[in-house]
Formats: sequence, C-alpha cells, structure tokens
Amino acid sequence: MASHAPFRPETRAPAPDADRGPGPGTARTVSVPPPVPSPRTVRSVRHLGPQWYASVMGTAVVATAGAALPLPTPGLRPAATLVWALSLVMLTVLVTARAVHWARHRDQARAHLLDPATAPFHGCAAMALLSVGGGALSVGRDWIGLPAAVALDTVLFCAGTLLGLVTAVAVPYLMVVRHRIEDATPAWLLPVVPPMVSAAQGPLLLPHLPAGEARETLLLGCYALFGVSLFATLLVLPLVFGRLVTGGPLPLPLTPSLFLVLGPLGQSVTAAGHFADTAGGVLPASYAHGFTAFAVLHGVPVMGFALLWLALAGALVLRAWRRGMGFALSWWAFTFPVGTCVTGAEALARHTGLAGFRWVAAGLYALLVAAWLVAAVRTARGLVSGVLLAGPGTAPGALRPGTARTR
Repeated sequence: MASHAPFRPETRAPAPDADRGPGPGTARTVSVPPPVPSPRTVRSVRHLGPQWYASVMGTAVVATAGAALPLPTPGLRPAATLVWALSLVMLTVLVTARAVHWARHRDQARAHLLDPATAPFHGCAAMALLSVGGGALSVGRDWIGLPAAVALDTVLFCAGTLLGLVTAVAVPYLMVVRHRIEDATPAWLLPVVPPMVSAAQGPLLLPHLPAGEARETLLLGCYALFGVSLFATLLVLPLVFGRLVTGGPLPLPLTPSLFLVLGPLGQSVTAAGHFADTAGGVLPASYAHGFTAFAVLHGVPVMGFALLWLALAGALVLRAWRRGMGFALSWWAFTFPVGTCVTGAEALARHTGLAGFRWVAAGLYALLVAAWLVAAVRTARGLVSGVLLAGPGTAPGALRPGTARTR
C-alpha cells in the first residue's frame, strides 16, 4: 500500500476489540494530531484527485435507478430528475476543477498517475460521464427535452467510452511497469469497469440511430465491451478475495471500497437486461431470443453472488465501524455499486416477472438513498471545512507510514 490513501478520512475513537486481545505481531494504529489546513490549502485544487468523480457517479445512479424502480412511488420521477440535474451540475464543476488541476498542478497530476493507490480511480471519470449521459435519456429528457437529451447522451457516451477504454489499458499498464504494489485492493476494478458501464448505457441510444447496420454495430459493440470488462473482472476478483483471506481486513478508511466489487456484478446484469430489451428488431430473431435468455441465465446467478458479497462486505464494514472507522470519500463506494445492483434487479424483474426481484430492487434502492444522503452531507461538510481538499498528511486521520494495517 502507498503511504497515504486516496481518501481523506476523519477519525473516531476506536472501540475496544471485543473479539480478541492483542497478540504477537499485532500492529496498532497510533493517532498523531495533524496540523489544521490553512486557508490557502482549503481553496486549492492541487489535491483534487480523480476519486472525486465517484460522487458524480453515486448521485447519477440515484436518479436512473429511481426512474426504473418497478414499484409505483408517487413523486419519485420528479425527485429523480432533480437528482440527475444535480449530478449534471456536479460533473460540470468537477470537470472544470480537474482541468484547472491539470493546467496548474501538472506535477501533482502525474503523481496521481504514478501512485498505485490513486491511479485506479482515473476510471471513475469515464463512469461519471457515462452515468450522467444515461441519466439524460432516462429522466433528464423530462426537463431538457428529448433532442437535447439525445445530444447530451451521445457526447457523454462517446467521450466516456473512449476514456474508459484508455484507462482500461493505461492504468493496468502503469501497474505492471511503473507501480510497486504490495496488496491487491477492490480499487483495482475501477479501471476495467467503465467498458461495462458503456455496455449498459449504449443500448439506450439504439432507438435514436438509423435502422439497420448502425443499430446492429452499436449493440454488438456494447456486447464486446461487456466481454472486455467481464473477463478483466474475473481476473481481478480472485486477487481481491485472496488478499482478504491471506492478509486480513483492509485498513479502516479503505474498508468501504469492498462495495466496489458490486459495481461490475450489478452493471453486467443491467447490461444483459438492456441487450434483451433492445435486441428485437435490431438482430435476427434467433440472436434476439438468445439475448433474452442470456439476461436471465446470466443475471440470476450473478445477482445471487452480488447479494452474497453485499452481506460479506456489510459485515466487514460493520466490524470496521466498531473499531473506529470515520467518514472518508471512500463512503461513496456505498452508492454507485449498490445502484448497479438496483438496476440489475429491475432488469430481472422485467424479464422474469417475479415479485421477488421487485422487492429486492426496492430494498436496495432504500439502502442506496440512505447511503447517498449520508455521503453527500458528510462530503459537503468536509468541503466547507477544507478537510477533504487538504494534502496528504494534513487531513485529519490521513494514513501515515506504519499505520496501514489494523490487525
């Protein structure tokens, strides 16, 4: 692990370990009072890293998941549209701030790329573009009109897909040739998930393309992106679980990142459902029927594993909370990955007609909204105080050398 994490956690007094006492080789985290960020530090974007795009992703998915919720809820769609508008504003502000960051702090931008703890988060930028673009067609069209929604989604889909393919190659390349990595973390999934998000969002544009080869090319292109991300995920997941089994729990501030595993799982179920929704009339009937079957045959077992991982990750997060885990930007991992499981359950509800999947979607959506509210409020508080924009070693609770392990 790097000597500092890409998240800026606050500290809580750790609770006594009721499970076991200290043993040989047990490391203890020593709390050192950090300096208070100066006003200059608070106003600077020097330490504005790519992980901030996770807040845009988490906000956009609240809107898109709410719009497709298979249970009638009065007022939900207008509220979802408002949340999507917020995500669009957040994306605009963040893209501008990141452009300033690259222009004025190029050395720090390069340092982020060469930092093995931060580099994987560059995948979040592509997913933020794709999520907001998909939300434009799902709910944003209610306010900006269908032509503007199609234009916005087209631009963001193309930009997000291209950027996602770049990060899916460039970040693993840097991990191989430049980074010095000690432990696998769930953040390794972030560079390879954007193609799956493209696969899920691309079918929304099919009705707005000319019939014939253009639609078929986009649909099969999205299916190829599905494969890119799926097989890359299958390579990374065993490393992540192996790290947990052999190395023990993650450091407290990074424990919420376990929820990142849900992202490619839920998004693959969502993508398979969208393929089935749109394949009819685009592909030959035999292929269209195959996509319909695939939506269920792939979606049900993957959703089952996603729920299993949700329970495991939730238990480890509860353990970390009892031991003093405070707020950090890593809490945004509770939003977008859970949101993909909501949209995946919604797709299964459409294609199976089972009430059970509708209730799974509703329950996960309630969890998503609660997590989003907490993360949004705590992030706003951290921005106002300047803590979340402070540099490594100045933010309260930032990890320091020798404090990475918690057991």
